Amino acid sequence: MFGACPLDCPDACSWVVTVRDGKAVDLRGTHEHPYTRGALCVKVNRYLEHAAAPDRLLYPLRRVGRKGEATFARVSWDEALAEIAERLTSVIRRYGGEAIWPYQGTGSFGYIQGVRGWAGRRLWNVLGASHHDPDTICAAAGAAGLTYTLGTSAGIDPENFAASMLILLWGTNTLTSGHHLWKFIQAARGDGAHVVAIDPVRTRTADQADEHLAPIPGTDAALALGLLHVVVSLGGEDRDYLERHTLGWEAFRRRIGQFPPGRAAAITGIGEQQITALGERLARTRPTGIRATMGLQRHAGGGMALRVLACIPGVTGDWQHPGGGLACSTSGHFGLNDAALWRDDLLPHPVRTLSMTRLGEGLLETGDPPVMALVIYGSNPLASVPHQSKIRAGLAREDLLTVVIEHFPTDTVAYADIVLPATMATEHLDLTSSYGHMYLAWNEPAVSPPGECLPASETFRRLARRLGRAEPCLYDSDEDIARQLLDSGHPSLAGVTLDKLRSQGWIRLNYPRPFLPFANGFPTPSGKLEFYSERAAADGLDTLPGYTPAKEVTDATWPAATRWHWWRRRHTTSSTPPSLTTPRSGSGKGLPALRSIPTTPADGSCAPDSASGCSTTAGHSPPWSRSVTG
Repeated sequence: MFGACPLDCPDACSWVVTVRDGKAVDLRGTHEHPYTRGALCVKVNRYLEHAAAPDRLLYPLRRVGRKGEATFARVSWDEALAEIAERLTSVIRRYGGEAIWPYQGTGSFGYIQGVRGWAGRRLWNVLGASHHDPDTICAAAGAAGLTYTLGTSAGIDPENFAASMLILLWGTNTLTSGHHLWKFIQAARGDGAHVVAIDPVRTRTADQADEHLAPIPGTDAALALGLLHVVVSLGGEDRDYLERHTLGWEAFRRRIGQFPPGRAAAITGIGEQQITALGERLARTRPTGIRATMGLQRHAGGGMALRVLACIPGVTGDWQHPGGGLACSTSGHFGLNDAALWRDDLLPHPVRTLSMTRLGEGLLETGDPPVMALVIYGSNPLASVPHQSKIRAGLAREDLLTVVIEHFPTDTVAYADIVLPATMATEHLDLTSSYGHMYLAWNEPAVSPPGECLPASETFRRLARRLGRAEPCLYDSDEDIARQLLDSGHPSLAGVTLDKLRSQGWIRLNYPRPFLPFANGFPTPSGKLEFYSERAAADGLDTLPGYTPAKEVTDATWPAATRWHWWRRRHTTSSTPPSLTTPRSGSGKGLPALRSIPTTPADGSCAPDSASGCSTTAGHSPPWSRSVTG
């Protein structure tokens, strides 16, 4: 059976499940997939073991003890849904629909069952529930910064890195997280490409790169401006491209002039000579490709950092060359019919938006109306969301209805009033995209769900029926939803049908090879790359890209022990990946079998294309490779 990894990872691996006597006995990567090519990470190689774990939640549960004690009694689906429906109806009657917070995380990244398609959004719209924003914990800052400059957060096709002659791996540990890109980097190296890792910690990727720059966390924009200063001082800017395809160059040129290598060195902690040398290489090397991911967004200047990085290929003209430009996300290239999926037209009135990263404040401080019902799915916020003490206090409220839809008994489950068991990827139908490549994937259910587990889509269909809602779209089948998604008329989906996707397992979007995303202009108000952004000004931000310091790491009170720890990490290879020992959640973190895996070899060796995938990866970079939150 064809399927696809549902986890929050850019690679969205295609897989094949072998079923014997109704039981999944083997799961392997799809060798024919042009990007993932049969390789899976260590976590996903053990996915079948994870799905069969003895602590899997199999039946609906009702709390019988105090919140936080994890004391439950088994109930039927009818009993559980009846209680949820009764209490939601009471909340709506007294406080209005916005007192309901549908709190969805990235435990599943599918369009039908997961956060990619906002599973359940149709029902929440009908009820007038508050809108939930999961991007605030992930890529919201960077997406905003990129959009000011490019008009979109979508960049180049990562496969284009095979044509790059200079590759900047900026704030990304490719060999450990999203390792399928490495084969394209190696192809470029075979043609003479120079690879630079820019990361505060000396990761496995930094060990394998030709050069490593280790900036102080949160200073990436200053480094980028320093590099551009060298490019401009050498006359390395592409003047023809700047004149024809950009807006505000002279003003941005003056901003660049404020960051000579000496100043950039003082801010970033990188030697002036090293900045100058890389700037000189950047000035003379075409095409230059930049890979940047989520890590460098995790501070007060994160959005500005991505905004500046998007300007580099505008100055050098690399956006016009195959192998040139910036790859942060490919999500914006998938022209699926989101509007048909979400059905925001069902909202009875505009509703407020609540931020995923402010769960504690939302439960304790939000009023008019207060949050009185919380439905959590695809998320374990007590292990992954800031301000744990506030979250714990909020979840302990006796007047709060908390429903958790989960695979395993997590920390958050312990505070639930009702627990509903959810299916995993091998047990339900889904359609997935990727934010790291250009392929759609189909996920066919390979086996029947264990116990009484249900897909998220079916859970919301049953809840809608219990609530007495008559809107026909609430009862669309999963196949109908998939067809609606594909029926967008967008050029990227030309020739893509459900039958074709289902039979092949994956399909590349209908874009040319090589794909130059801005060959016909930028989706900005001016149609050009905007160094100068009126939209940024309208949002109260600097009209020009610049450097916004991170709050913690530039503070004089930054503890000496923390500074030493950062210094040690920037000069030595990271050892035990922390994600191997984090609390259990539906996404597979903390899978017991992974704890026995040897730590990363000092030489950073890895065989990404082997059947077992990379030798030591849990799908996440060490936290020190991510800039400190600001």
